[in-house]
Amino acid sequence: FVRRLPEFKFWYQAAQAVVVAIMLTCSRMFDLPVFWPILLAYFILLFFMTMKNQIQHMMKHNYVPISLGKKTYGDSTKLNVNEKSNK
Repeated sequence: FVRRLPEFKFWYQAAQAVVVAIMLTCSRMFDLPVFWPILLAYFILLFFMTMKNQIQHMMKHNYVPISLGKKTYGDSTKLNVNEKSNK
């Protein structure tokens, strides 16, 4: 097992990205006005596109992301709530 990205290199690049992001946040040149409905629409679009890909990947590998109850195997394994346990 050989990693494509070593852990140290990952953390180093993550720290660099945080430092650059803080520097750009403090700069007046990058203080751009943003119309919030467009930003919200962009976020929703990215979210649904990503989730569509994730769900397609799960279904490709026979993983069902939503479970609608416990799987039963015939009538003998179903629990009958109406029966009294102490007769």
